[in-house]
Amino acid sequence: MAPIPAHIANITRPVERLMTYYLLTAVASLPGFPVVLPVLYFRYHTMRYQFSDEGVRMSWGILFRHEVVLNYARIQDIHLRSNAIERMLGLARIEIQTASGSASSTMTLEGLTDTEGMRDFLYSRMRGAAEGKHPAGAGTPLAEALQEVARELRAVRMAVEKR
Repeated sequence: MAPIPAHIANITRPVERLMTYYLLTAVASLPGFPVVLPVLYFRYHTMRYQFSDEGVRMSWGILFRHEVVLNYARIQDIHLRSNAIERMLGLARIEIQTASGSASSTMTLEGLTDTEGMRDFLYSRMRGAAEGKHPAGAGTPLAEALQEVARELRAVRMAVEKR
């Protein structure tokens, strides 16, 4: 599979415009402003992204640390969402869903500017994993042992069917 493009591999933090959006969101919460602003402030300043050959990693939080690691092979659907304020700021959210059975998205990437390019990158990795071009764990001793077991079971099934 092709290496991760440099403009995607270099993304580690959200853009500064996300903090502007968070500030506007806190102001819109009126009475909740003193609570919402610190939460969003620390979310913005601790949010980190990492794109690897296996998947996407996102982490944030100080008191309650959250970390989500999502393999490309698990991705089922990708949605781009943005409201009017996000569009004014040139932002959008990328919601990545898996087959976990949950109605909510598994991971939401925020603060990215080239959302269409990121969506296309994720789709290409998702399709590559689904087509077996980059299966998780390929080449490991466990994967090879499981493939050998599958071959033996097929041979046993064929022998039983011939009887």
